[in-house]
Amino acid sequence: MQEQPEPFAPGLTARVELTVTDADTAQALGSGDVPVLGTPRVLALAEAATVAATAIRMPSGSTTVGVRVELEHRAATVVGRTVAAMARLAKVDGRRLLFEVTVTDGDEVVAEGRVERVLVDRQRFVERASRVS
Repeated sequence: MQEQPEPFAPGLTARVELTVTDADTAQALGSGDVPVLGTPRVLALAEAATVAATAIRMPSGSTTVGVRVELEHRAATVVGRTVAAMARLAKVDGRRLLFEVTVTDGDEVVAEGRVERVLVDRQRFVERASRVS
């Protein structure tokens, strides 16, 4: 019996962009009272980049779920600016995928950190979650 190749290998990357709107601000998200890009939206963008990095190689019936995040939000971004999140798969440990993420506004690093995701069977995951509620 031939062993299945791993779907993911370190080095996978993806980049996603967001033009900041009023709906993306700390004020709108309830994470502060200033009209700049809110940390929850920065995190969502970083996670979107990790999802995009795995999308092409995702095995049928599988998905990944986020399990751990470390994020340093370093700089404010005003409405109208476009930020880009870049995710790079740094380590694969069985079903665990560790990404390094960087969010930039032009040449300025807005945020950076790590996002850990786990490969799961989509149907079993949803069924389990439904039983809990």
